[in-house]
Amino acid sequence: MKTRTWTPPAPYDMGRTLGVLARGPGDPAYQVDPDGSVWRASRTPQGPGTLHLTDQGGGIHAEAWGPGAEWLLETLPALLGAGDDPGAFMPRHRLVHEAHRRHQGLRLARTGLVLESLIPSVLEQKVTADEAYRAWRLLLQQHGEPAPGPAPRMRVMPSARGWATIPSWDWHGAGVDGKRSAAIIRAARVAARLEEAAAMDDAQASRRLQAVPGIGPWTAAETLQRSNGAPDAVTVGDLHLPKIIGYALTGAGGMDDEAMLELLAPYEGQRHRACRLILLTGTRPPRRGPRFSVNDIRAL
Repeated sequence: MKTRTWTPPAPYDMGRTLGVLARGPGDPAYQVDPDGSVWRASRTPQGPGTLHLTDQGGGIHAEAWGPGAEWLLETLPALLGAGDDPGAFMPRHRLVHEAHRRHQGLRLARTGLVLESLIPSVLEQKVTADEAYRAWRLLLQQHGEPAPGPAPRMRVMPSARGWATIPSWDWHGAGVDGKRSAAIIRAARVAARLEEAAAMDDAQASRRLQAVPGIGPWTAAETLQRSNGAPDAVTVGDLHLPKIIGYALTGAGGMDDEAMLELLAPYEGQRHRACRLILLTGTRPPRRGPRFSVNDIRAL
């Protein structure tokens, strides 16, 4: 076991900062203990590693195990948002101002691991969150490996080669259609090139990811928000986000991407942070119509 302690700026909210990395409440690679400490299992450039993070008030204490332990501790400050600059954000709406005031401890996490964020984002394309989370759990349980150290029944995701060689029946059994599985396999085959995007600016990184068929602006933004801590990577092409942003900022419903981007224009350079803060308010338009239906392809 290796250890490190990092002292964040005050105020600081580890739970809010890292919470976006979890893929559902049963994520085999991300768990939160009752005391708020966080477990993360990752496949780093040096191999599998497990990270346990505890907020001790004056600092974040980290313990790491496995071949990737040294890499996880070296990149710990970036993961916890040390490179983020919330001071660059200027609230321009009363609701955003209040959210910014209430969540001053929020930082944008940067994992530095592209494939780790890309694959679950592909799984979330055009399906419900529950379907995507279930697929992620099953695939890690079947094709991942036990996380190093004392992690509680956690799994490290497969290597790029492991993702590329998952048989079609296991994709089907996890409820993943051929379009999404093919996109993941294509991404896995060029994983080294995609990982380079972690060191690129937002626009260049987005182009690199979207060069892979099956990865569009929505998936690229969802990935870079986590791998790069990109403050301006606003998610377009989402079924719900434009309606939520539009309702929160204007009280009107039925907004589309174009209207959402117009509303977010004053936050250019910080549009993802603005969206995060708006989502934290819990403001949602009234529900009209049925929920998005679940299509279980396993029955086909």
